[in-house]
Order: sequence, then C-alpha cells, then structure tokens
Amino acid sequence: NVLGMDKRNLAHIHFWETAIIAGISLVAGLIFGIVFSKLAELWMVNILNGQTDFKLRIEGSAIRETILVFLVIFILILLSALRKMTMASPMELLRSEHTGEKPPKGNWLLALLGIVVLAIAYGLAVTIEDPVVALTWFFAAVILVIVATYLLFIAGSVTLCRILQKNKGFYYRKQHFISIASMSYRMKRNGAGLASICVLSTMVLVMLSSTICLYAGVENIMRERYPRDLSYEVHVSAPKYLNEKSEANWRQLMEETLHESHLTASDVLEYTSAFFYGKLEGHNFRMKDELIDMETNESTAFDVDEVYVAPLSVYNRATGEKETLNAGEALVAVYGGSYENNTDILSIHNDIQLNVKKVISNFKAIHMDGSVSTKVYYIFVPDFDEVAEKLAQYNLARYMTYYGCNLDGSDDAEMAAEGVLNNKFAALDASQQEGINYVRCESYAFNKESFYGAFGGLLVLGILLGIVFVFAAILIMYYKQVTEGYEDQSGFVVMQKVGMTKKDIRQSINSQILIVFFAPLLLAGLHLLFAFPMISKLLLLFGLNRTQFLAMVALGCYLMFAVFYIIVYKMTSGVYYRIVSVNNK
Repeated sequence: NVLGMDKRNLAHIHFWETAIIAGISLVAGLIFGIVFSKLAELWMVNILNGQTDFKLRIEGSAIRETILVFLVIFILILLSALRKMTMASPMELLRSEHTGEKPPKGNWLLALLGIVVLAIAYGLAVTIEDPVVALTWFFAAVILVIVATYLLFIAGSVTLCRILQKNKGFYYRKQHFISIASMSYRMKRNGAGLASICVLSTMVLVMLSSTICLYAGVENIMRERYPRDLSYEVHVSAPKYLNEKSEANWRQLMEETLHESHLTASDVLEYTSAFFYGKLEGHNFRMKDELIDMETNESTAFDVDEVYVAPLSVYNRATGEKETLNAGEALVAVYGGSYENNTDILSIHNDIQLNVKKVISNFKAIHMDGSVSTKVYYIFVPDFDEVAEKLAQYNLARYMTYYGCNLDGSDDAEMAAEGVLNNKFAALDASQQEGINYVRCESYAFNKESFYGAFGGLLVLGILLGIVFVFAAILIMYYKQVTEGYEDQSGFVVMQKVGMTKKDIRQSINSQILIVFFAPLLLAGLHLLFAFPMISKLLLLFGLNRTQFLAMVALGCYLMFAVFYIIVYKMTSGVYYRIVSVNNK
C-alpha cells in the first residue's frame, strides 16, 4: 500500500494467492485421496471384520461434493482476508508488528473462576455412579472442562507470568527475561492457542482410549452377552407354565434343529429363573412397582438393580461347586458391585424371608439377561418353585427358562440354525404357546457382525478424528512458534548486541517452550485422569466392565501421545530458534 498499490490491487493478489493454493490443494488432495482410498477401505473393512474386493471405484458425485465443500472453505478464507485488509489502514499495518497485546484485566478473578468451573466438572465426573446419569451429564461436563481450560490458560497464564516476574531470582536471568516478558504481553492470544492444544489433546486421548478399549474388548463383551453359541429364552407370564412337559417340548425343538443342521452341542446350560427389578434397602428388596417417590410422585425406576431368583442346582452346574442349602436359606451372588446387606436376613417385598448362608462378590459365571450397566443380584434357593409362587402373587416378576450350548460348526451354520429354531418356535400351535409372553433365540455368530460393525466403526471414527485433532494441534503449535519467532526476532537481536550468546538464546527458547508447551500436555493428562470414572461408566452402557484394562489402555495412549508431543516440541523449538537467530550471525 505504501509503494502505491491500492486495495483493489491487493484484493487481486489475495484472490490469485487463494486460487493457486486452492488449486494445488484440490488437485493434490484428490489424487492422493483416490490413490489411498482403497487402502483406507481395506483397513476399515478389516477392522469391521467384513469382506471386500480389490476393485477401485471412483464416484463422480464424491469428487464433486469434495470440490464444492473445499471451494466454499477457500472462498470464506478469501472473504476473511479481504475484510481484514479493507478495515486496516497502512499505518496500523506497519505498527502492528511492533505492538504487543495488553494483558487482559481481572486475571485473578478469571483464574479463580476457571478453577471453580474445573472443580465442578471434575466433581461431576468423579461422583456420578449411575451410567445412565453419566451419559446425561457427560456433555455438560465436557463443556465445563473446555470453558475452564480457556479461562485457566488465558487468565491463569497471565497470572503465572506476573508471579514469575515478581520472582527476581527467576525473572532476571538471561534465559528467562525475554521469554517471560514477551509472553506476558501477548498471553491473551497465546493462552487461547494453548487452551486449544490442551482441548484437542484431551479429545484425542479420550476418543482413542475409549474406542481402542471397546474394540479390544469386543470378544469379552459378546461372551458376557452371549455366553453360548446358540440359545433360546422363553418368557412366560406365570411360574405354572414352566413345567417339565413344556420345557421338554422346547428342548426337543433345539435338539431337532441341531440334528437337522448337523451340529453337535457341548457345554449345555439349562435353567429356570424368576426376574424382577428392585432396590436393596437395608435387608429388603423393594420391587420396581414400589419405587415411587412419595413426595414428588415420580418414578425412580432408573435407580434400580436386576434381581434373579434361580434354583441352587443352576449355580452348582454352572460353577462345578457342590453347595447345599436348607429350606429357607439362600446363596447370594453379585455382579457389578458388592452386597451391601450386613445382616444374614434377606427379604423380598417385606414378605419373602430368606437366610443368607453365603455371599459371592464379582460373580460372572452365569449371564441370565442382566445388563452390565447395573448391579445384578443372583439369589439361589433350594426351593425355587415355592419362592416363585410367592413372587407370582404380587405380579411383579417375570419367569423364564434358558437353554444354551456351544456348537462345533461354522458361523454360517450357526446362523442358519438360529433361523430354523426361530421358525420352529413360531410354528407352535395355540395350545403350546399358552402363557408365553415372548421367545428369544440368539446366536453368537449372528450378532458378531453387528458388534464388530458398531465397535469397529467407533474405532475408525476415533482414529480419524484423532488424526484430525492431532494435525490441528500440530498446526497451532507450529504456526504459533513461527509468528512468535518473527515477533521476538528483534528482541533477541538487541539482547545479542548487549552480550547474549547463541547458547543463551537457545536456553531462553527452551525456557519459554517448556513453560508454554508442556502445560497443555500436563493439563490434558489431568483431564483424562478425572474423566476416567465417567468414561468407565459410559463404557458400561456398551457392555464393557473392565476398569483395569481401560486404565492400562488410557495410560498407554497418554504415554504414546506424550512421546509424540515431545517430538513435535523438538521440531517447533528448532523452527523458532532458526527464525530468531537468522539475523544474529
């Protein structure tokens, strides 16, 4: 502008500059995208446990939409540049390079607010126990963490600089003086960039640790949900329909199906049980229909556990134990928690009284129909028929019989057998279907594809978004060092003229980058640590109940990310050093 070009000439320069960059980006991006698309497809299909061929398909609509989206992006970039150019005057542009930002006011208040908001977010993450409630509050906690992170880095970093400046032993050293002085006058912009790096790093760690854990634990999740290769459950309205004749007929359908499908059964598990929702209060189980808040008249059904009552013989067959109980006694097993009754008496509906002979915690031997997102109680009794009849008078329990077995055939054969078994149950005549609420036939093979598709899709999404966020963080760090390097260049020239050596410059740069760039990594690790309880609760909704495994995966992801972060730190510090020392030869 000073040399005689008007804003129209500058607009032309901006236009052609943007057009050249857009052309290079689109052409090169489309070429590399097409070349690597098949490799990405094969990688994704492998994760999803699917099948594909090796034909390369190029969709014209995909190319058109890609070009359109990126053209819109580049047009917005051009318009933003033209707006800034139009609003700026030549003298402001000349002076802007030498004008530092004023530190934001009210640093202590904003820093304290950031600490309070972060404490609230951490409190939510640590104190919430119910997985459904955790899902409800997860996004609120995420927003609070993001807000607190920006407040702490924008206001807290200024406060930190002022504290360091007051420390004369630290501040008045040649390796610290320039870096701290320059940081304190541009920390509003600096803090926002550091907060963005911290937020992006936290997102990467949370997404990768959770999706990797889900995908690595998919077999365990499936085996807890489908403990046998092929099974059926028959749910009836009353215990009288669970008689020997009916159970023999249903068992015969399974045996006929296996014979016709040329499959051999092993590890057969067959049992009958009663099931209800309830809450243990003291030594009494309140059943689901009772769970109404008397003050608000609102249901508290979300705050319930699952309770199964089954014959003692089921426990002995499943575990190989030889427990014995007298009439009126019970063996209590708990999955997903601990037994909180300190007495030997257990009652249901304040009516059915049982003497607890033994309690087993972290019980996993039998999966009846329990959800791992809640605590599941198994009450094994010697006189199941009598207890089931007592439960029936309240009309609060459901009754079912289960038959499951492992098979020696292929996945296709197992899925075909499931279809045949479903058809056989559907073909029962009216007299045979009396009292049946519904029948569920399931096979491990049929559901494996959907599980791998769901968890594999989450892993692919986590990896792709992780890559995007990592590149975003790298770009922020890199261009931050480039711009600040040019801003600090003249200061280092002056300091070198008064005696600062290149070694001193390197030490000053390391001091600044250590303070600035390792704060986001440390705070991201702290975010991950406090988010861990909430993440583990959310994974329970997907069926994963392996807290120790999740902790190991999260720690591994953090260590790997820290190594990568240090590599980027080395690269950016080298860029900054080359810029500030270019005129110091």
